[in-house]
Amino acid sequence: MTRTTVVGFDQVTKRYGDVRAVDGLTLDLHPGQTVALLGPNGAGKSTTLDLLLGLRRPDTGTVRVLGTEPREAVVAGRVGAMLQSGGLMDEVTVAELVRLACALHPRAHPVAEVLARAGLTTIADRRVDKLSGGQAQRVRFALATAGDSDLIVLDEPTTGMDVTARRAFWATMREQADQGRTVLFATHYLEEADAIADRVLVLHRGRLLADGTAAEIKAGAGARRISFDLDAPVDEASLRALPHLTSLTLSDGGSAADAAGSRRTVRIQSADADATVHALYGLGLHPRNLEVAGLGLEQAFVALTAAEEAGQP
Repeated sequence: MTRTTVVGFDQVTKRYGDVRAVDGLTLDLHPGQTVALLGPNGAGKSTTLDLLLGLRRPDTGTVRVLGTEPREAVVAGRVGAMLQSGGLMDEVTVAELVRLACALHPRAHPVAEVLARAGLTTIADRRVDKLSGGQAQRVRFALATAGDSDLIVLDEPTTGMDVTARRAFWATMREQADQGRTVLFATHYLEEADAIADRVLVLHRGRLLADGTAAEIKAGAGARRISFDLDAPVDEASLRALPHLTSLTLSDGGSAADAAGSRRTVRIQSADADATVHALYGLGLHPRNLEVAGLGLEQAFVALTAAEEAGQP
């Protein structure tokens, strides 16, 4: 059975001078997916969103949104967007601005419904230029969801929001996806991507480095975390010589040899945890509270991008 394609990138490239912000990007997004777009600064995330929204055109390749050109889908009201760039109108109230957005949308929701969904009902009469950063973000969210769009695009949506507002925001986004809408968001909060996204895309130098569930991305990083306590002093160089070690941190950031007789907490990342632990005991050490676990999404992201950097000139 063929799946409907909401967003399609086919060998898309976008250059700025000698820099390839997007480099041969190919991907498809489907209805009801919540998709996190991750990547270090300069990875091409913003350019990818600009291409998707028709704000820029690719140098090569094609971008299709809901079977048509991106700008046509946006004009038809089938795409809602919440971007970092661009300000909000001053000297109008929250309700007035949302009312304007609803009036302009070809498939608008009732104003009261939009305000309630964004948690703005109690501040509807407040002027936009008097809002806090988190409140302004909620207004941008309201503008992005003023109508019945099939695709919602969010760029760093929870910046400035407190924990309660962030939880409420993502509960609303999950409802949107459950209703069949596709939600694509770029974020630096990797814990949000881990908890919210059904699918994670990792960009690096404009190319798609990884694509899968958060669990698949973490497994694909090929490393595991090892943590333990040591009650006896040990030479840090011996720990760093353990096989398959990719990183090592000590509890106080100093040298293990500087804290003779004190308990030290050691945290390791290893590409082969079994071999590393075997060698650890081979040193004659007696680790306490030994734990071996998979990487979190943030650690997997760092490992993937670091490995890619190491393999490129």
